[in-house]
Amino acid sequence: MSEKYDVIVVGAGNAGLVAAATTAKNGLKTLLLEKHNLPGGCATSFRRGRFEFEPSLHELASVGDKEHPDTVYKIFDNLGATVDWRYEHNIFRAIVKGCDGYDVTLQAGIDPFCDAMEAAVPGCRASVHRLFEYYPKVTDALAYITRMKGKPNGLVMITKHADFMKIASHSVEDVMKSLGIPEKARNIINTYWGYLGVPTDELNCMHFLNMLYSYVVHGAAMPYKRSHELSLSLAKVILDAGGEIRYNSEATEFLYDGNGAVCGVLANGETLFAREVISNVIPHNVFNMSDPKNIPETDLKLANARTFGISVSTIYLGLDCSMEELGIHDYTVFVMTDANPRKQYDDRKNKSLYIVNCLNKVIPDSSPEGTCTMFFTMPTFGCDVPKDLKPEDYKKYKNRLAEEYIEDYEKLMGIDIRSHIEEISIATPVTFARYLGTPEGTIYGYALSGWDNILGRISCEKDEYTIKGLSFCGGHAFRGDGYSSAYVTGDTIGHRVVNSIKGGN
Repeated sequence: MSEKYDVIVVGAGNAGLVAAATTAKNGLKTLLLEKHNLPGGCATSFRRGRFEFEPSLHELASVGDKEHPDTVYKIFDNLGATVDWRYEHNIFRAIVKGCDGYDVTLQAGIDPFCDAMEAAVPGCRASVHRLFEYYPKVTDALAYITRMKGKPNGLVMITKHADFMKIASHSVEDVMKSLGIPEKARNIINTYWGYLGVPTDELNCMHFLNMLYSYVVHGAAMPYKRSHELSLSLAKVILDAGGEIRYNSEATEFLYDGNGAVCGVLANGETLFAREVISNVIPHNVFNMSDPKNIPETDLKLANARTFGISVSTIYLGLDCSMEELGIHDYTVFVMTDANPRKQYDDRKNKSLYIVNCLNKVIPDSSPEGTCTMFFTMPTFGCDVPKDLKPEDYKKYKNRLAEEYIEDYEKLMGIDIRSHIEEISIATPVTFARYLGTPEGTIYGYALSGWDNILGRISCEKDEYTIKGLSFCGGHAFRGDGYSSAYVTGDTIGHRVVNSIKGGN
């Protein structure tokens, strides 16, 4: 007879790990299933020769430090997951090519950030500072909405949280224009749109402001031993709390009882039962692993109405010289052909935006002495991969991609990269689709834009997917994109399931 668990978590990605750690630490009999031989999903690392590379992580927002902990730091600390955080306080360098371009480096800290903006765009400081003044008002309103369990009093919202109401349903561009922020200043600040995958004329301002404020106040954080350190620290919490992790164990079917509630999964041919199942797997895939008669029509329509979020193409380089010898001085550089985020998005196939990172700037010994690593990231969608690309031409496609971007960066920065390449690896949305199993290789689940923005998801989250016994966490859930948001959804769903099974608030 199959063993029954309190909770089965499917997928050891960022959110799944936090969810399983939360339920196990709260005394629930927890099983975490992972199809790969390592935890983490994208939060892992791989080796090529003597170099270790990150599949996807640039840096994390919402971390903070021991003295000023932000959301992610608190989640890890509350779970007892130990991470050696390192920090970068130049949050990014933005270079727009061409005669009307610019080269601006922005620092962490609201005043240093506003000072750098004023130097780049004289006269903009006051309007930029007003943008940050919205943030505490947003968090106060969200705290009230949470206390009211998603059903706030309309009069209270209008009288006490009017500023939240002003920005919550508007785009980043609309809000910034209303504050009188000049176009050039808007474009510089909005460089970060690539991290969310939605251009700022349709990206919800509350969503963007939350990320921007976190980066500006606390700077960027990275785990000293790569993102694999994050995953292993959470896995240790699960095991220390008596939870079970099964690697090389892919869930192939979601099981339902006679009342239409999820009651377990099938993995490696074994039937596993649980009182609650938490999926770190995107709803599209879960529904494909379910008997169609058990999927409510509204749930299926919701999933199919959504647009798959952004993926990336990436170039990983291990170089036989140090960053100083190469002439690299920055951790994160955004390179753009046009300053406008919408034009960058629309022309993304033509090198309109790419990001270059050198981890050695923050963690000098992240590669062997006398070497360095570089990481090129190009925001792209699975649909951007040529539809007529033949398997035998895929390697040529990847090599051409790497050649074009590396050559472009060499010319821009006046450095020689190609003659120092010791190791190179190239990934596309095809790579992420194969590894993650997500449709079109999306790393962010569903795009947070239009009607499907973060406010809509948070407001309607309890009504989104209605199958009893099944909860979703991860990039496709109510918080959407990125590592930090994934940890938040794992924490939220984990505690929700604990309360459902054990009772309490």
